[in-house]
Amino acid sequence: MLFFSYFKELVGKEVTVELKNDLAIRGILHSVDQYLNIKLENTRVVDQDKYPHMLSVRNCFIRGSVVRYVQLPPDGVDIDILHDATRREARGGG
Repeated sequence: MLFFSYFKELVGKEVTVELKNDLAIRGILHSVDQYLNIKLENTRVVDQDKYPHMLSVRNCFIRGSVVRYVQLPPDGVDIDILHDATRREARGGG
């Protein structure tokens, strides 16, 4: 639940989602659920030459099980909050 609550704080910010098939999609995080299913708006493919068929896609839903990485915006990462939440969860104080 730690990551779900953290990702909820990033709604409205631009993220890049890399899928297990090497497709990377950048867009505005519209929503995320407890399974880390992600909905992006205003999307664009990072490597447009490799995936030209994706150029017209503007909104997408990404199933959490196909996500390899999520690149967060540098200004969206609050290290202190993450450290505190991780320590609490490790102690069982969730």
